Amino acid sequence: MATLGNPTNTIAVLQKYGFNFQKKYGQNFLIDSNILENIIDAAEVTKDDCVIEIGPGIGTMTQYLCENAREVVAVEIDKNLIPILADTLSAYDNITVINEDILKVDINKIVQEKNQGRPVKVVANLPYYITTPIIMGLFESHVPLDSITIMVQKEVADRMQVGPGTKDYGALSLAVQYYADPQIEMIVPATCFMPRPNVDSAVIKLTRYQNPPVQALDEGFMFDVIRASFNQRRKTLVNGLTNAGNLKVSKDKVLEVLEEMGLPATIRGEALTLEQFARLSDLLRK
Repeated sequence: MATLGNPTNTIAVLQKYGFNFQKKYGQNFLIDSNILENIIDAAEVTKDDCVIEIGPGIGTMTQYLCENAREVVAVEIDKNLIPILADTLSAYDNITVINEDILKVDINKIVQEKNQGRPVKVVANLPYYITTPIIMGLFESHVPLDSITIMVQKEVADRMQVGPGTKDYGALSLAVQYYADPQIEMIVPATCFMPRPNVDSAVIKLTRYQNPPVQALDEGFMFDVIRASFNQRRKTLVNGLTNAGNLKVSKDKVLEVLEEMGLPATIRGEALTLEQFARLSDLLRK
């Protein structure tokens, strides 16, 4: 089977199966073999690894993963791609394709079955609209993870690694940095994809922390506080937290806690560090 990391072979496969791109799935296939090799290198995939790939598409990166990993599990939502994957991956016996929505798959079960519960590596070329729920789902379900190496829209990659006071800083930045160390590995121009997206992408590697850099009494509550703080960006932290029905905190309580932390009553969520959010949530919890 010809490798797919180029336009000619990709077009041949799509024509053979009369495949039509689905807008709703945000399908953009990589057509640059150098980038594919760089992603495998960045993810540090070895023959010891079990890799979970989200959205294999026609199997472009999957072929590279199968060559380099011990075992690959690819989860693809589009049933029209399943026969294509059976063809493009026919040379490999270390691949399992699951036709499911990744948000509904029990990944912990896959890790038990395929890797005896040891940490896996996740590699994916993710569509824009679903990046955040997928990453948060992986972290919050506490899947045994070594790292997540993903291709995402460049601005989303930026958002994952920025600090307080920047316009891109938000709930996603804090969540990623609580669970993992984010490093942008490379920028990938739109010309490397078919069909061509409107924006450039970036490959970002999230290396999972053994222990989070901050300790909160209640992780779930801390993330509720963080989400409420960014729900209405232009509002002060006091208003954001007071208006969040699920938190059930009074304005007086929030003001009292801010004073205890030495922060002004007019402060906005985007000014707080992860450490400050942990402390804030602990004090509000009391």
